[in-house]
Amino acid sequence: MKKVATLCEMHRSAARVLGPRCALRYKRDGLWHDLSWSAVRYAADRAAAALLELGVNSGDRIALLSENRAEWIIADQAILSAGAAGVTMHAPLVPEQVAYQVSHSQAKGIIVSGEEQARKVFEVLEQLPDLEFLVSFDPLPTDMQGCRPLARYSWQQLIHSANSVIDWQQKVIEREAGLTGSDLATIIYTSGTTGNPKGVMLTHHNLLSNAFATGEAGSYGPSDILLSWLPYSHIYARTVDIYLTMSTWGTLCVGGPVEALFDDLAATHPTWMTAVPRFYEKVWAAVETLAEAERPAALRRIFGPRLIHLSSGGAPLPGHIAEGFMASQIPLYQGYGLTESSPVITFNSQFGNRLGSVGRTLPGVEVRIAPDGEILTRGPHVMRGYWRNPEATRETIIDGWLYTGDVGHIDEDGYLFITDRKKDIIVTSGGKNVAPTEIERLLISDPCIDQAVVYGDGRQFISAIIVPNASMLEEEIQRQGWPLEVEHDLIRSADIYAYFEKRVAAVMQHVSQPERVRRFLLLNRPLSQNRGELTATLKVRRRFVVSQFETELVRLYEQQ
Repeated sequence: MKKVATLCEMHRSAARVLGPRCALRYKRDGLWHDLSWSAVRYAADRAAAALLELGVNSGDRIALLSENRAEWIIADQAILSAGAAGVTMHAPLVPEQVAYQVSHSQAKGIIVSGEEQARKVFEVLEQLPDLEFLVSFDPLPTDMQGCRPLARYSWQQLIHSANSVIDWQQKVIEREAGLTGSDLATIIYTSGTTGNPKGVMLTHHNLLSNAFATGEAGSYGPSDILLSWLPYSHIYARTVDIYLTMSTWGTLCVGGPVEALFDDLAATHPTWMTAVPRFYEKVWAAVETLAEAERPAALRRIFGPRLIHLSSGGAPLPGHIAEGFMASQIPLYQGYGLTESSPVITFNSQFGNRLGSVGRTLPGVEVRIAPDGEILTRGPHVMRGYWRNPEATRETIIDGWLYTGDVGHIDEDGYLFITDRKKDIIVTSGGKNVAPTEIERLLISDPCIDQAVVYGDGRQFISAIIVPNASMLEEEIQRQGWPLEVEHDLIRSADIYAYFEKRVAAVMQHVSQPERVRRFLLLNRPLSQNRGELTATLKVRRRFVVSQFETELVRLYEQQ
């Protein structure tokens, strides 16, 4: 593809060349449908023209609150072509969170998927003085209203309203022509452990450079088919799934929720897929019980005959999972990045892969390690800053270097290894620094442990919250004949606790005495995103989880 300056120019150039070729595949009512490059471009232009008629100016913000669907991608292009920046929000947000992000970003309009998301907006409408209109992909009940009038349109109304605009397509092209790579493309709010989330500002150049560099590092091309299911509101799927596929002229299949993922794999037969470690852990748990010789065929049945490789990001990938996939001839490559870095910083690929590492830097990206071990990065991928938060920007970007907050090291061949989050380092009362991520990785390497959260800052020893693997524990209960009358007995049973004590002790042999988990709390349910315990990429929000169970954790230290 020729050199382009903006995301909309990239898509328009591709659509001009590829025309009738399939750009998007999406599922509706159980059936898969194709959308050509020209059809996507035409719909995006019509929606952009309508946004211009609604008074959207260059630099305005338009919020987007929706689950993944083909219209999400078209709406994103329309917002960009109108010269605005998309404020992309996670679908599970509660009304108060929606209110903060829409209000703080001063969004002029919002596009929602349907009734569920629209009700969140109307519930907090009094807190949104800058909001002028709402567009819904799906029809809304006619009686839905808030505390004040708000112009609202269906997606079809928006698309068709372009018919009344003279030279509508030319007006969109003229708006695009005034854009540059330094213009704001999106604001994405990152959840913090305390306080309100910060709005990460990413420009067209940030996202373009990252998409092209990742595509170059992974050697993606027009014949590739990507099955996409991670939330588009998150920068990982936004850049790596949507923009990378556009930049390499590939085909993107918009998958359904994770529950439908195996059916979607069977229907689309992708050449590659991005996912988070939690998904790969579940897949590996399903095949790990098979004989080693049977695992490659089992994984091929799951991922399909065309698969070339899998990508993992968003959270650390447990070593035994990566090793297992590689031993089964299914390449699983881990990368690393942040929302603030557009996101990809480093990436393993078929051109270089080191197990345990998160790969080498992308073309044009610099990485160095600060004296205290913090990972710093510099390059075209680094955000402009935090929206309306210059103080946080100054703290995070110093002399062009983005301070990631992660701790790690680079080996002699340039591979980056992540040790932990700088702010998550636990210091015991004895002064021992403990990296909780490493301990958690060891714990979940045991097949009977699904999730783990380590605790112990300022305490005399390390403890943990442990979520057992439900199916494996059930098998063990039946095998041992342990008496359990009610579900709560699962976490109160002395037999079960003793069983896990042995398993925890076995994996803790790999770390020093001060780092070993000596006591733990068993949960009878998994940590979930709905409860706020996991991020959009299913990464554990350690501090939040600890705060939820701190009373029980403190009791572990009172049992001495």
